[in-house]
Amino acid sequence: MAGDVTVALDAMGGDHAPGEPVKGALAAAGAGIRVKLVGDERVLSDELAAHGGPAPGVDIVHAPQVIGSSEDGARAVRSKPGASVAVACRLVGEGEAQAVVSAGHTGAMLAACTLYLRRVPGVMRPGIAVVMPSSRGPVVLLDAGANAEARPEHYPQFALMGRLFARDVLGLADPRVGLLSIGEEDARGSETVQAAHVLLRDTPGFIGNVEGRDIPRGLADVVVTDGFTGNVALKLYEGAASFLFTEVREAVQTTLAGRIGALLARPSLRRMRDRLDPETYGGAYLLGVRGLAVIGHGNSHATGITNALRLAGRGAREGLVAQFASALAGETSANPPAA
Repeated sequence: MAGDVTVALDAMGGDHAPGEPVKGALAAAGAGIRVKLVGDERVLSDELAAHGGPAPGVDIVHAPQVIGSSEDGARAVRSKPGASVAVACRLVGEGEAQAVVSAGHTGAMLAACTLYLRRVPGVMRPGIAVVMPSSRGPVVLLDAGANAEARPEHYPQFALMGRLFARDVLGLADPRVGLLSIGEEDARGSETVQAAHVLLRDTPGFIGNVEGRDIPRGLADVVVTDGFTGNVALKLYEGAASFLFTEVREAVQTTLAGRIGALLARPSLRRMRDRLDPETYGGAYLLGVRGLAVIGHGNSHATGITNALRLAGRGAREGLVAQFASALAGETSANPPAA
């Protein structure tokens, strides 16, 4: 995609909205990205004024309503068409933006994307693809929360979407796909996982079952699972990373020698912190809808928002949605569904 990419940002979504989303937008604007800040015009104008006034590449689109964290996402999107997340998704659906980013209510973002962007033809279930660090590089986990349950036939589509994401966004030439289970053997796991293994067996890049401990080892580049299991794995991963970093920091501060060692190791510790910080990756793609959508962490600060906007811009430039639709169409024609 030539020229600037326009990204619609739900500026009222997230724990630190609108201040952090506005700061993140200002940092991301330029370098091929234009940002449409979607939210209450007066509030957003005041935020921009606090940072020096209107900025090149940043525009405001008025949205008078907000969806709160305690509301039912799908119901709220239908009852509040003027909500910031709904307006942001409509901008993509109507061609006014090429991507949408929100760190707000995940359920509302899923509902708004499904309603206003709709699914790519042939997609049974959109999935959330999140990037997780490992000892061998980034790992894509899919689904990370869009579908609490999944049927066996959903897994090959998750694998296809994850492979395209890993190849075109992360730059991995031949991504390896693993099926998350409770053992490496083919017959391990629930009935659904065992049936999914059979369907995945002859798909490109499939290496078999992987266990939870294999994710940080980087045994697979793409790990597929249902949204319930994926979300639990993601939150445990994030919590463990935060715990370990806190333990290391406290341990080195208990003695004088430790504090001296920490000063010497500070650059390495900072690199480790950055690798483990969810804000480094910005957010997760919602794959399988007819528009580029990135779901940010609810606790995102400006850095996370900036990285989410850049992630969205990169996916739009790579034509990820069109590539997935084409790949899915080719797969369907080569393997027509049974009558």
